[in-house]
Amino acid sequence: MNLCLTPRQQELVDIAGKLADTFAERAPEHDRDNTFPVENYDDLRAAGFLRLTVPTELGGQGASLEELVPVLERLAMGDGSTALAVAMHISPIGQWASVWRRTKNPRLAELLREAAEDRLIWASITSEPGMRNDMTDARTAAVKVDGGFLLTGRKAYATNSAVATHCSTTARWEDAPGGPRLVLCRVALDGPGVTIHKTWDTMGMRGTQSNDVAYDDVFVADEDVVHSLPVGHLDARVLETVWSWAMGAFAAVYTGIAAGALDWAVTQLARRGKGNDPLVQDTIGECQILVESCRALTYRHAQEVTSRRLFEVGVQEGIARCALVKYVASNNATLVLRRLVDVLGGASFSRKLPYERMWRDAQAGTFMPMGNQAARKIIGASALGVAIAPVIDFDETGPDSRAKQ
Repeated sequence: MNLCLTPRQQELVDIAGKLADTFAERAPEHDRDNTFPVENYDDLRAAGFLRLTVPTELGGQGASLEELVPVLERLAMGDGSTALAVAMHISPIGQWASVWRRTKNPRLAELLREAAEDRLIWASITSEPGMRNDMTDARTAAVKVDGGFLLTGRKAYATNSAVATHCSTTARWEDAPGGPRLVLCRVALDGPGVTIHKTWDTMGMRGTQSNDVAYDDVFVADEDVVHSLPVGHLDARVLETVWSWAMGAFAAVYTGIAAGALDWAVTQLARRGKGNDPLVQDTIGECQILVESCRALTYRHAQEVTSRRLFEVGVQEGIARCALVKYVASNNATLVLRRLVDVLGGASFSRKLPYERMWRDAQAGTFMPMGNQAARKIIGASALGVAIAPVIDFDETGPDSRAKQ
């Protein structure tokens, strides 16, 4: 179905479409060879997409989440790996842009200018083996020293680390005054003590090269600690930045994979003269409904973030709404890919055709943060009025926030 987009959204989607068609031609090779598509980043840079969410006042294109969502979806229709990787840069930049617009923080302004000038590419590196990535705790240790912290630990699923210059990461400050705190900080990926281990060899999303990153006494200056919160708490600033933007971005990527698979299937079935088959019509109709349901929820979410209505419902409820968007999109995507097999038959199984790569890429969505079980828990608890953790609200969030019972 045709998208109802604003002129600005359509302009960006048209650019994304040309890029996606090129990325689709390269995707089989990178998927087969388990390599990162560096040339796609060169094209994204040339198109201005690496500075898409940087404010115009600071040299970027000033895109909101409402404008970013259809761009990521269209890119993912060509190559889900590239769309997911670049989302790890564009989304955090958008998060900080929204904070800068309210605070005019000079340090944020400098970071955003660096992104606008292509001197900074970001990665969000917070996942750890054996620990749920819910932004409330970490196994990576932060030890306080003069002027900052020393970080030691290992992160997994470091998407975009193949090209990123810096990352945001998390660590547990065990001896913090008032009790353990989770610190969120900025790390230069080419700095002393940082090692990228090539561990990525997966079923799908192979082109993301989401390798492990190890920290060995990595020094982080105090000014590079961007936020902290008591361990085990839900935090308003984390809702405002990480959850609100990341879940919308992830939802767009997995919706795009499903939409790309659906478009490809429709083209194949039409060529075979299957369009008048009632069973084919039923399957395509069902899959179109699933994709449009993802879009409707994701676009509503983007509007709620841009208008800041999302941040008026309470921190836990807000995080639950973010989780809902990503949950529906990632699970609908896997369902679309599974249902289309019924009408595509053997074409869905051939390594020479793009469908089976799309199917494999879609499987990653259900366990990415926020994973299915964690999402259902917070959504269900919020509907029942049950608090799953203490909350640090907007008037409390920051370095002076204190742990609650």
